[in-house]
This record gives sequence, C-alpha cells and structure tokens, in this order.
Amino acid sequence: MAGHDRRQDHPESTEAPRAHWLFGDQLGPHFLRPGPRGPGRGVPVVMIESRAVLRRRVFHRAKAHLLLSAMRHRAAELGERVTYVRAETYREGLREAGAVPLTVHHPTSRAALELVRGLDGVTVLPPRGFLVDHEDFRDWAGEHGRGADGSGLRQEDFYRWVRTRHDLLMEGERPVGGRWNLDHDNREPPPRGEEHLDVKAPYRPREDAVDAQVREDLDRWEREGTVRFVGRDGPRRFPATRREARAALRRFLAERLPAFGPYEDALLARDGVLAHSLLSSSLNLGLLDPLEVAEGAEAEYRAGRAPLSSVEGFVRQVCGWREYVWQLYWHFGEEYRSRNALDHHEPLPDWWRDLDADAVTAHCLRTVLEQVRDTGWTHHIPRLMVLGSFALQRGWDPAQLTDWFHRCFVDGYDWVMLPNVVGMSQYADGGRMTSKPYTSGGAYLHRMSDLCGGCAYRPDVRTGPDACPYTAGYWAFLHRHRDLLAHNPRTARPVRGLERLKDLDALLDQEAGRGSAAP
Repeated sequence: MAGHDRRQDHPESTEAPRAHWLFGDQLGPHFLRPGPRGPGRGVPVVMIESRAVLRRRVFHRAKAHLLLSAMRHRAAELGERVTYVRAETYREGLREAGAVPLTVHHPTSRAALELVRGLDGVTVLPPRGFLVDHEDFRDWAGEHGRGADGSGLRQEDFYRWVRTRHDLLMEGERPVGGRWNLDHDNREPPPRGEEHLDVKAPYRPREDAVDAQVREDLDRWEREGTVRFVGRDGPRRFPATRREARAALRRFLAERLPAFGPYEDALLARDGVLAHSLLSSSLNLGLLDPLEVAEGAEAEYRAGRAPLSSVEGFVRQVCGWREYVWQLYWHFGEEYRSRNALDHHEPLPDWWRDLDADAVTAHCLRTVLEQVRDTGWTHHIPRLMVLGSFALQRGWDPAQLTDWFHRCFVDGYDWVMLPNVVGMSQYADGGRMTSKPYTSGGAYLHRMSDLCGGCAYRPDVRTGPDACPYTAGYWAFLHRHRDLLAHNPRTARPVRGLERLKDLDALLDQEAGRGSAAP
C-alpha cells in the first residue's frame, strides 16, 4: 500500500545501551537490540532458565525439551554476549545476573508482562514477531466492532485489512486472482484409498550435544520428583535454532506448499502431518518472523511454483488467524479467561489429562490423542473437530481445557490457546470471536478422513453399542443448548432437526450415562 511500510519498526531508546533480556519465545534476531555502532555490535543479553516455569504445570515432555533446547542453542550462538542464568525464578535470575537496568520486548503473556512491569529498572519495549501494533488494532477494532463488547469483530475483515496494509497477495487495491478467500477450494477430503499424502516429508532436525544435555537434565529432574511431564520425548521433531527453522521453511515452500491447500482440512490415520508446514512452534519461539514466512509463500506463487489456493490458505493461517488470535488475547482483557457462556463445568477426566490414548476405543479420538502423546502436535482440524468438539459436546470446563492445550502442545502459549479454546473451540465467549459453535457429528469426520474405517462405532448411528460418540454427542449438545442455538441463524436449522429424532429420549439417556469414561 502506497505510503505505508510493510514492517513497522518502533524507535528504540537513544540512551546509553544496557543489557537486554530475552524470554524463551524471543529467540530470533528481530528480538535483539543493536548496539550504538550498529546491528553488528549488539548490547549485552540476559537469558534466564526458570525452573519454576516447569514446576507450575505438567507440560508435555517434548514441549519442555524444545523450549530448553532452543534457549540453550540461542545462548551458544550469542557466546560471550549473553549471561545465561539457571535459577528457580525470573526474579532470582535477574539478581544473579546483576544486569539491571535492562530492556525487554513486550512479553507474550499477561503474567509475564505484569512481572516485567513490576520490576525496578526494566524498560518494556514494543512487541516483536507480529505484524500489527496493538494501537493500530484498537483503531481497527473501533471501526469494525458493532457490539460494545467487540462482538462484531470478525477474522475475515481483519485478514483483508492486514493483507492490504502489508501488500500481501495484492494487485493494487484488489486481491490477486480477484478473491480474498479461497477456502472453498481447500476442503478436499484425503485421497481415497491412500494412507499417506504424496508429498515430500517435512524437514527433521538432527539432535546434538545440547539436546543430549537437555534430555539428561529432564530425566534427572523427573527422577528427583521436582517436575512431572506427560507425553513422550522422542527425537526432537521441531526446529530449535533459526538455522533449522529457516531450513524447515525452505523445505515447506519448495516441496510441500503446493499440496498444502487442497488437503489442509483433511485427516489421515497414518499421516498426521499431510502437507502442513510444522512452522507454528518456530514462529511462536520467535525463530521465524511472520512477514518473512508470508512473503516467502507469496514468492512461490509469483514464480509459478505454487497454486494461489495453497498460498492464500497458508498466508491466511499466518497473517490472518495467528495475528488475529494474538490481538484478541490483549484486546479482550483478562476477564476473557473466565468466560463460560455455555455454563460448562465438567472436569477433564484423567485419561484425557494423561494422554492415555490406549484407553480410548473411538478410532478418531484415539489416533489424535496418540499424535499429541507422541509428538506434542497435531494440525488445526484434529484440534478443533476431534479434541475440541468432543470436549464441547461433553460440557468440559473451558478454562481447564485451555490449560491442557497450553501444556500439551509444543506451539501452545497462553496467547495462542486462550482465544483459540475459549472463543473458537468452546464458544465459551458466547459469540464474540466466532458466529457459531464448531462441533459436528461423525458424518463430518467420515467425509474428511479415513478415521471411521475399522472403528468400533458407526458415524451414522446415534444409539446403541455401535453409536458414534460424536454423532450422539452432537445431538445431545444441541438439545442441551437448544434455547440458545435456536436463535442463531447458523445453528437454528440443526436445532429444528431435533424434532425429527424419534430416538431422542434414548439418546439423551445414553449420553447422560457415559459420564467421563473414555469412549
């Protein structure tokens, strides 16, 4: 867009340089402060490895490994420039480093921001790693929010604004190809009869001595009983350095992006990755910047190496949805965390908390829980339409579910999961973020996956021993909230469908008797 920079750099302080604090998700070069003689002579850096962070929650073991590996690799890269402190808390680490006064870029969580703002001698600089300033988003939201609580905000409007603002996939003032959203072209089911998508494998990093030391430390802390984890920590699957992240980005753009779009919503039992980028953890660790990722995808389209549908779908994930979630986390405020519009309070069962996939009979849910247990990752449709949908149908507490997603996914952070779970997945905000609850019966999963094959349940059966827990759960959910959903234009029709169910009473009795048992 004429007269507007694609990257908004905030001016840094002109006072004498002092130490700069890097959090564990601020590991890319764009989070460093240059020294007085330019980018090549940066100010000293402080990094703190806080054990309390791992004590407070039961994280996925692969997530803890990735975070510590990424931090320690970054410290090794910075060499003598960094003071790397291992301490119980951040406060203790700062005292040990003796680096105050110092600067730090705006952290990604409310708790961390409250901490740094409460510390004497710490100057908080604007956020990095995102495309839109908070102030600019507030201005946009003020123009587009129809309700007093911001209920009129919609991601599609925001996405178009970001694309225009950063001149992404644009021809002047119009979108390339004449359409903003090619989602309709990207809803193909998986290829019939295929167990794997015919696409090159994603980049896989090689572990090194840093990873070996991390694994040794995690093993020791578990033996000592000072920390506890869930999930498995096999060979590291996700980048821990900028070099690895850049290699993963290049592999995706060159060999996987063309196939991404059509199958981005599909699921295969034996191929949990399909053509997805696996770059979310690298973006959320700060190893990659979203603009370089989006511009790299656009370059593939401009060069004729990737179809517009795949490139637009990927750009929408990075610059539309990711950016939107980040902004809403701050815009909606802390009270958003306690939203529970559907009055769901059932606790998460132990088999779910412990990632006990072996306890589950339903093939789709067992497969997705296995993916989370083994890797700490699964793509957006299993998160939304298998995990989130199951929890929504059973009325599980959205705050507990948010915490679970935060702990159990390698790319999970408070800012990521709070809007995604409370707003998108669980409809706990009553429609501030999305226009309807995202849940379905087994027919959707049957159409978009091969997960119903060989399952003990049938997607078209509502009651009895063969009843699909998603199909039965869907109708029970609609019945439980029929008064609310009957007035929503997007859910009114399926609510009316309840009147045609001759087995509704039997279905409701059946679902009431399931309790918290694994399906």
